[in-house]
Amino acid sequence: MGSEGLSYAAAGVDIEAYERALERVKPLIAATHGKEVVEGVGPFAGLYALPGGGHLAASADGVGTKIKVAIAASSHRGIGVDIVNHCVNDIATARARPLFFLDYFATGRLDPDVFTQLVEGMTAACRAAGCALLGGETAEMPGVYALGDYDLAGFIVGLVEPSAQRDAVEPGDVLIGLPSSGLHTNGYSLVRKVFEDVPLGHVFSELGRPLGEVVLEPHRSYLDDLGRIRWKGAAHITGGGVLGNLPRCLPDGLAARLDRKAWRVPPIFELIRKRGRIADDEMYGTFNMGIGMILVVDRRDVPEGGTVIGEVVRQAGPDRVVFR
Repeated sequence: MGSEGLSYAAAGVDIEAYERALERVKPLIAATHGKEVVEGVGPFAGLYALPGGGHLAASADGVGTKIKVAIAASSHRGIGVDIVNHCVNDIATARARPLFFLDYFATGRLDPDVFTQLVEGMTAACRAAGCALLGGETAEMPGVYALGDYDLAGFIVGLVEPSAQRDAVEPGDVLIGLPSSGLHTNGYSLVRKVFEDVPLGHVFSELGRPLGEVVLEPHRSYLDDLGRIRWKGAAHITGGGVLGNLPRCLPDGLAARLDRKAWRVPPIFELIRKRGRIADDEMYGTFNMGIGMILVVDRRDVPEGGTVIGEVVRQAGPDRVVFR
């Protein structure tokens, strides 16, 4: 590693370039939308109005290069859990109850043991979410994927009941942070770059267990949490980190003011920051930093034991997330 600190873009993932590309195609996507489409590109889940009330909520996602770590560790069940919980969390931000899930598995050559582990993980997570694994596609694509490589994508549909309502987000509302189980499913291109010369079995004193176990910790589901807390808005902290995802649940003109001292950042993130000499803005714009879901709640509705990590304020400058 040189003297200059690492970044997600330097590791091969340029989020700003993706956002520019997305802006170019948004008009093409919008042209397919009829009056039934309530939420299109932008929110964590798309919403489609049903006759007589209620909405279908849908989302699609992948696990990213966490798969490369799973391949190196020969441990794949958690990847199946990851893809389901990631999708479940996305539609949960729309108050949706998961109905069914589909997967797309592509590989250079089908390995029955790997495939079985992935399905075991997906079915376990689907059962926990009360969601049916309805079907999917399995594709062998030699020449596209190297032998031993694979990719996994998930597609979920849920139901938002007609009675589901949320109060408007206002200045003075507080932000509740729900802890992550670790890195979840984003930032792994940068993580792999930071630890490229470290065996997965190595035990850092800061972590207390093998590196591979820590970075492969499955993505946590927040479905039960979102069902018991009275909230106004929810941000699933995935690709783009805290800085990129928290503004997605805030109306225009409002911003989030966070207190970094309000929660304990898990050791894995500090280890990544130190080894990669990564700037704080890069860390908060890439990783969840120990907070996998952020809820906007009225001050009167803060749950017992809830971790208040900030508040909603009027936007005073270009930044939608500021720190105090």
